This record gives sequence, C-alpha cells and structure tokens, in this order.
Amino acid sequence: LRATETAEAGTQVENYEFQAEVGKVMDIIVNSLYSNKDVFLRELVSNAADACDKKRFLALTESDTPPEPMKLRIRTDKDKRLLIIEDNGVGMEKAELIENLGRIARSGTANF
Repeated sequence: LRATETAEAGTQVENYEFQAEVGKVMDIIVNSLYSNKDVFLRELVSNAADACDKKRFLALTESDTPPEPMKLRIRTDKDKRLLIIEDNGVGMEKAELIENLGRIARSGTANF
C-alpha cells in the first residue's frame, strides 16, 4: 500500500495494486467466452492457419522464392496430458509475444 498527498485539496490518494490468481482468472475467462469447449480448440487451429497464410502471403509478395507448403499438425502426449498444435507459419518476435500473450480479444491478423 502506498499513499501520496495531493497539494490541491490536501486529500490523500491511495493506490492499490490489483492482484489475481492467473489460473483461476483464465478459467473464468475461458468458461465465459467459450461456452462450448470445442470453440477454444477451433480458435487455436485458426490462429495456426492464419500464421501459415501470412507466411505464404509474405513469400508471394516480398520474396523471389516460392512459398513452402503449409504444415499444421495436431498431436497429443497422453502421458503428459497435452494437446500440441504446431505450424510452420510466421511465428512471433519477442516483442509480439509480450504484446499479445495474455491479451484478450486482440487480433494480430486484423492488424496484418
């Protein structure tokens, strides 16, 4: 807790830091945004396909080499209870990861 005085009215302003348990918040968000659990999977596959489309577009418009075939793979690791979605799309730079991961309702495709 940090309190600072304002010179104008002699009142105190208190700043509080918002804290949340990320896992629980994400569960609430996912359950409220995606009433059908399959929609969440469809969104991940759609993101992978968009990354491949963007890479193909860039290869056709900004390169002399032909685009490589799109690769999108979905697999499971039953022992680790993982669903893995892999693609050979454009990928993200560190700055893009920082800007986009954990941000709700942001579309990198719309910016492209």
